[in-house]
Amino acid sequence: MALQLHQEGYFLTSVSLAGHEKTINPASRFFNAIRLWAGVSLAEKMIFSRHLAVMIKAGLALPRSLEILAVQTKNHYFRQVINAVKENVSQGQNFSDSLAKYSDVFSEFFISMVKVGEAAGNLDEILISLALQMEKDHELRSKIRSAMIYPAVIVVVMIAIGILMMITVIPKLSATFAELNLVLPWSTQLVMAVSSFLSNHLVISLVIIVFAVLLFRLFLKTSAGKRTADRLILNVPPFSGLSRKINSAYFARNLSSLIEAGVPILNALQIVAKTLSNSFFRDSLVWSSQQVQKGEPLSRTLQSFPQLYPAMVAQMIEVGETTGTLSGVLTHLAEFYEGEVTDITKNLSSIVEPF
Repeated sequence: MALQLHQEGYFLTSVSLAGHEKTINPASRFFNAIRLWAGVSLAEKMIFSRHLAVMIKAGLALPRSLEILAVQTKNHYFRQVINAVKENVSQGQNFSDSLAKYSDVFSEFFISMVKVGEAAGNLDEILISLALQMEKDHELRSKIRSAMIYPAVIVVVMIAIGILMMITVIPKLSATFAELNLVLPWSTQLVMAVSSFLSNHLVISLVIIVFAVLLFRLFLKTSAGKRTADRLILNVPPFSGLSRKINSAYFARNLSSLIEAGVPILNALQIVAKTLSNSFFRDSLVWSSQQVQKGEPLSRTLQSFPQLYPAMVAQMIEVGETTGTLSGVLTHLAEFYEGEVTDITKNLSSIVEPF
């Protein structure tokens, strides 16, 4: 049966007995709801790009390829997006234009690369390049996330121990100081007052702490809060050096991919600016694209931001501009700084421990 379907151009993806509907247990419903809330992960898009490239290279029509991928995708929301894109493509729309309708899933970088692949007729090669790009991004993010887990656990435990001491230990010391009638410094009096409030109003204190955390997270989502956090990261060692190298690696790899695909340098800079997490790096690339449009070399414009880009970035880009090998030079830069990030993240736990 499977062989017969394959000969007719179909792929068997699942088999079930007639009259036996597949039941979904509550746990599966819960995890499907989480996937819908979380959106589409980078790993899912990476797999989508790689499988789609293989199918297109094998000669399978694009709508049929998308139909197969939609069936294979476990993420319910991503499945809906792929099916919608397939319907648009079947109606005659360009693949890139169909993807652009779902900017919450596919970035401008992804869409621009696909558009170049459509125009050049090498969509399968572009999709493979995108898959490799996302694989590198995923690997880098995983290393950063793993390095941040240990410091985050330490901070949480520190806060928990601090609250526990405020509730259990400090009240006993306060009673001792009160019996001795000692004149205490204002800082000690402040600690004792906070301890007294926590001990007598524990529930209210926990509500205030949760509210403060939520308020802080909402502030970080505003433009002013995001910019404040970005400035803080760029000025607090060792995170300042790590942030510069991470953003330099993303900048170099993304710009290299776009230039190699044939995207004009001005458009490439504007697209790459939107892929960077730090607002100061984004602003620097937007300004650089304006200067490049006026005739300035990219290497010279980046030299105006020594607090952001390491000196080697501008120097290597200048070599690439002079020799006409800018894409290759940027790839080497990306690999170098990705290696630097790997080394820093390995040693980050040892750096944080003394603090």
